Amino acid sequence: CASMFFAQQAFAHGYMSMPESRNLLCSSKQNPGKAPENFSCGSIQWEPQSIEGKQGFPNGGPLDGQIASAGISQFSPLDEQTADRWKIKNLTPGTHDFKWTFTAAHKTKDFKYYITKQGWNANKPLTRDQFDLMPFCTVDGGMKVANEVGSHRCTIPSDRSGYHVILSTWHVGDTAGMFYNVADVNVTKDGSGPTDPGKPDWSEVGSILPTTDLS
Repeated sequence: CASMFFAQQAFAHGYMSMPESRNLLCSSKQNPGKAPENFSCGSIQWEPQSIEGKQGFPNGGPLDGQIASAGISQFSPLDEQTADRWKIKNLTPGTHDFKWTFTAAHKTKDFKYYITKQGWNANKPLTRDQFDLMPFCTVDGGMKVANEVGSHRCTIPSDRSGYHVILSTWHVGDTAGMFYNVADVNVTKDGSGPTDPGKPDWSEVGSILPTTDLS
């Protein structure tokens, strides 16, 4: 029974590829042969398709501060949140085709898209209070296999501008799983902006422990 359960869980995997999710930009899947655009991500760099947590968001699911990782401890670097921590992709207001890429599709109840509130604090953890909990886009899966659902035609709320985080949930229809992906976007009218700090050219020399005196 245990083998059957884990085999079923392993069958469903995917990631948001448009706009590019934080976890996707931690890997080389988007641009094979090139360095990932996000760095110091931990093990998600090898499996950006695996952010599967409990169903029920926003009433259930991962705890506040663990939304980007779906509460999975090995993916916890994704929960780091500052205004310049992640690669930010420019996105114009209006209607877009949002897309997921599936490495193993599954029957689907729905996809939902949420966005941070105007005036949210980009230097605090991602919590339910940071998001508008009314999804700006819902795509009915009709219990079809996920890659048969079609494109997700969604409209960015007109009152959003600047840096925002988009959260997408993939509600699997025949397991207890739900996939959580976040994307870091700069909503700008002309599709450009100076918000992306780029990857620093520093060398990583190790971790700083909470007991270290930084003075």
